[in-house]
Amino acid sequence: MQLALAATLMLSLALTGCGAKKENEAGANDGAETDKLKEIKVVLDWTPNTNHTGLYVARDNGFFEKHGLKVDIIQPGEAGADTMIATGAADFGVSYQEGITQARIQGVPLVSIAAVIQHNTSGFASPADKNIKSPKDFEGKTYGGWGSPAESAVIDSLMQESNGDAKKVNIVSIGDADFFTATKKNIDFAWIYYAWTGVEAELRGDKINMIYLTDYSKKLDYYTPVLATNESMIAEQKDTVEAFVAAASEGYKFAIEHPEDAAEVLIKAVPDLNADLVRASQKWLSPRYQDDAKRWGEQSKEVWTNYAEWMYDHKLLDKQLDADHAFTNEFLPEN
Repeated sequence: MQLALAATLMLSLALTGCGAKKENEAGANDGAETDKLKEIKVVLDWTPNTNHTGLYVARDNGFFEKHGLKVDIIQPGEAGADTMIATGAADFGVSYQEGITQARIQGVPLVSIAAVIQHNTSGFASPADKNIKSPKDFEGKTYGGWGSPAESAVIDSLMQESNGDAKKVNIVSIGDADFFTATKKNIDFAWIYYAWTGVEAELRGDKINMIYLTDYSKKLDYYTPVLATNESMIAEQKDTVEAFVAAASEGYKFAIEHPEDAAEVLIKAVPDLNADLVRASQKWLSPRYQDDAKRWGEQSKEVWTNYAEWMYDHKLLDKQLDADHAFTNEFLPEN
């Protein structure tokens, strides 16, 4: 998530306002008739993958409908998910702690309402033959990324832990090129989510080395991704937010308890996906949705504060984050 996102969000807010819609008569009553369901839009952060399985399960297994909602799952387009959520173009969506932190500092009213995955499963991956086994091995190598200042800050942070020199890393942008294409050209390592790209490497038989951020800094164990909405939804349509989170929670709990069945729901909903990859990824990811938390979706103020402090220390934020307004556990079911 690029730092320029915040400026884009502020411009969109100025042009469109918060876009809050008045509550209709349908409300969020369990067992509502189909023609009385409240219609909402949920925007994904990227193309469909197993980070999103719980949403598709909630939609296609009738959990949203049970809570009085008719959900349209949409793609972010050029505007980006955070912009759509903040302006009300989408009622809810998939975001990231890093993006919401940057947005909140700029006064953009995004709020995280549930952690999709309890711990950060991302890290720096490289083909095994590159022999990159620790951050110090980044020296003299080329990193392929998407152009965010956060990337170089994370690389520098990890290399400091290994007595490495980040100035010796060549950082380039690879745009939309995938990990496998990029590393067959002039890229040595890239930032991936293991649940998708790492599992795909396993299926391909490609041996990779993985350097997880959480192995080197507790402050980098942030929530990625999260489910988010805007402050207007929370203030004016609290029942809808509660219904959405309750249904999403049921969807992710189903994926936790029935990974094979959940994978088939996603495959049926998005038939263009690699079915074998979905099944393998779901098996790897399902136990990590909740992990050691007392319930799915739980968020900790310490996690939000730790990462914001890390960003501030690395000059990625102009001021400290007011974490209490960046996230809430208010709408999570008790169990």
